[in-house]
Amino acid sequence: MSPAVDGEFTYAASGVDIDAGERAVTLMRTAVEKTNRPEVVGGLGGFAGLFALDTTTYRRPLLASSTDGVGTKIAVARALDRHDTVGIDLVAMVVDDLVACGAEPLFLQDYVACGRVVPERIAAIVTGIATGCTQAGAALVGGETAEHGDLMAPDDYDLAATAVGVVEADAVLGPERVRDGDVVVAMASSGFHSNGYSLVRKVVAAAGLDLAATPAGLDRPLGEELLEPTRIYALDCLALVAEFGVEGVHAYAHITGGGLAGNTARVVPDGLAAVLDRGTWALPAAVSLLEEHGVPRAESERAFNCGVGMVAVVAPEAADGVVATLTGRGVPAWVAGTVGPRSGDAAASLVGSYR
Repeated sequence: MSPAVDGEFTYAASGVDIDAGERAVTLMRTAVEKTNRPEVVGGLGGFAGLFALDTTTYRRPLLASSTDGVGTKIAVARALDRHDTVGIDLVAMVVDDLVACGAEPLFLQDYVACGRVVPERIAAIVTGIATGCTQAGAALVGGETAEHGDLMAPDDYDLAATAVGVVEADAVLGPERVRDGDVVVAMASSGFHSNGYSLVRKVVAAAGLDLAATPAGLDRPLGEELLEPTRIYALDCLALVAEFGVEGVHAYAHITGGGLAGNTARVVPDGLAAVLDRGTWALPAAVSLLEEHGVPRAESERAFNCGVGMVAVVAPEAADGVVATLTGRGVPAWVAGTVGPRSGDAAASLVGSYR
């Protein structure tokens, strides 16, 4: 009797368990529904997410979009079998890119590819995504979980998301607004965020560091340090624009791959340069640990955020108020540098020594 007749040719036998996928949706439903905004139409389970944008509340709205993933930080989550935080990282990577231009995040859709659907694990991942959406004020309007049993190992998974936001055309932030004399305000990161983990993992493996141990200089196990969720700055950045306007807040730079200088340079116009003083903050102990095991300082500053997850370029008269507002919202912030005439090729540079 052929396999098609005796029942061997089933979707589950080929690596896709529809029942497990449906159970995962049931487990995540409550968390997803908590992210709903008033503009969301319908609920989880439709073929498309619907969002009723009220264009009458805007003068000339521009839609902004951003797509990203979490990268190999997922390998740390797998090593520790903890999957409830990487979803927060995923949201942070896209919404903090959106807000860099001044856009309010409206909604997000996720994509989870895995070797095998384990409903509890998928639900933990998506619950983390929902938590991040709540922190960002965005609705999670849908997503996709794809089981690739013959392409990925059973416990492998990868994440991606796209977020959509809106900003008034005359309120877009960026290098066009940056002026000579502007001040650069740094916002503290919560850790490595979601960048540089290929290098982090290589050093950890080469040095034989134990994720369950607490190295000298850290106050918690290394694995917990590496899994610390990315700080989501979206609502804080929007609050600054609401308080100080585009006359006070000129640009944001989300500090991801490329480091502090590399990303700050993206919002500095031709002819000007941002100079950031390392002496205004301390290098995180976790970065120092990796440097002790062979990562050169120049590479740290290019691969990691080194303690700064977002910067705001603001008018000098707004700088003190911006720092005070961020501090009041629970985001450690400080004046880290200034913008002035460019004398070399670099649009942004670091000077001095860390505290």
